Amino acid sequence: METAASSAETLKTKGKRKADPFWLKTQHLIIQSENESKERQSGTESRTTNFSTMYGRDLLPAKNGEENTKQFLFEVVHILLNYVSKSFDRNTKVLDFHYPHQLKDGLDGFSLELSDNPENLEQLLVDCRDTLKYGVKTGHPRFFNQLSTGLDVIGLAGEWLTATANTNIFTFEISPVFIMMEEILLKKMYEKIGWPSEEGDGIFSPGGSISNLYSVLVARYYRFPEAKTKGMASVPRLVLFTSEHSHYSIKKAAAVLGIGTENVILVKCNERGKMIPSELESKIMETEMKGFVPFYVNATAGTTVYGAIDPLSEIADICEKYKLWMHVDAAWGGGLLMSRKHSVKLSGIERASSVTWNPHKLMGAPLQCSAILVREKGLLQLCNQLCADYLFQPDKHYDVSYDTGDKAIQCGRHVDVFKFWLMWKAKGAEGFEVQVNKCLDNAEYLYNKLKQRVDFTLVFDGKPEHSNVCFWYIPPSLRELPNGQERSKRLHEVAPRIKAKMMEEGTTMIGYQPQGENVNFFRCVFSNPATSKADVDFLIEEIVRLGNDL
Repeated sequence: METAASSAETLKTKGKRKADPFWLKTQHLIIQSENESKERQSGTESRTTNFSTMYGRDLLPAKNGEENTKQFLFEVVHILLNYVSKSFDRNTKVLDFHYPHQLKDGLDGFSLELSDNPENLEQLLVDCRDTLKYGVKTGHPRFFNQLSTGLDVIGLAGEWLTATANTNIFTFEISPVFIMMEEILLKKMYEKIGWPSEEGDGIFSPGGSISNLYSVLVARYYRFPEAKTKGMASVPRLVLFTSEHSHYSIKKAAAVLGIGTENVILVKCNERGKMIPSELESKIMETEMKGFVPFYVNATAGTTVYGAIDPLSEIADICEKYKLWMHVDAAWGGGLLMSRKHSVKLSGIERASSVTWNPHKLMGAPLQCSAILVREKGLLQLCNQLCADYLFQPDKHYDVSYDTGDKAIQCGRHVDVFKFWLMWKAKGAEGFEVQVNKCLDNAEYLYNKLKQRVDFTLVFDGKPEHSNVCFWYIPPSLRELPNGQERSKRLHEVAPRIKAKMMEEGTTMIGYQPQGENVNFFRCVFSNPATSKADVDFLIEEIVRLGNDL
């Protein structure tokens, strides 16, 4: 069965009827409403328990609460499974958009307000269903908005188990299995980078920004260990380098660590968004002449917007020449290491001192799943350990090197490894390779389609290096307009206006942004293995439909 929007696409293709936006939206809402009514009805009919008279206090650990708990969780699972099915169903919306004030004021029995009195379990089940209903289906095959997309069923099962275990991954004492899984996964990642598996070090952290923070922290400790105890007053003025297209988390790390954002030197990139090595070396020499102390270079393997991969080998040469710590932010690009076809693009990463890698991006692990990987074993521990006596006792009856929590800047640390470990078990390295290759094939397909059209313009020529494809849609009103300030001004408004319509209708989602001197353009990224070439075609035609009259 087709959506109203895809039905319109078919009709347009056959030349039988032009798409009427009002008709499209009305039909789509009717289909959506019918499906939701059926879901509510089937859920009500299947129940054997009256949850309207039950409360959280009637569930475990309440006396005789086991059966009530089972029935309640069965209902929750029913809601979740319906949502999972919808996430893969192209007949459903990507989102049912409502403005902030609408959500704040409440919608059809769904209120975000909190009461002093407990509400019954029936209301909680409604709240669970509506929370998913009014959110965004990031696992939908037509969600192209972020780097993290898709819904891996095995990973989802792993996340459910992780929440059930509800433990803290800081000591072997309370998290023995997860600690061992983390070690095994990290070794696999060292090997993919090209490091000896027994010499690397690492830890899973709450996202790529924190992993990048670790890299700056460890690099500073490596050069000036006294900074740990005596602070920044004990060290000279430090500077670090990153490309002008790099992730903003590098600047944030400098701010958090007291280095200062003014001491983050942005290095010029070429038209594809790659750091220019000669510009890096020039900046290093310039700062040394001023009496500053360079200590760290961040190279990006997969920039957020363009998907650019910096020339890692040339940057490594410069870092070795000036004895600088080389970090590679491969949060987005790390997954390419799983592909024999595409891993060559990261040649030189094996020479890095540290690497950020987010399996929750290209590899499709559920959020969040990020690792900071350090080539020299022991540095993370030396940099961060404080030996809290109530956690990290040295006289435990097992090998306390498995109490890895003192390597982290956190105490409480969520278990992010099990879902990834379970996915690796299910797919193997070969499965991840197939997945990564498909995402990049989709990007190349979109690139080739757009290149052949007069109503789209690519931001830069040349096949995509990663799965990012950046482009403008040129509506008929602008096609004959000469290049200049007026055209740029009007083109700058096109993407936001199409995106607004897109979100209100809910048929698909794609991101946009300006970059340097380029006015707003669309950025399509592929990390969802459920996305097909037909979905790419749908995206193109939907942009045309929504933007043709601008």
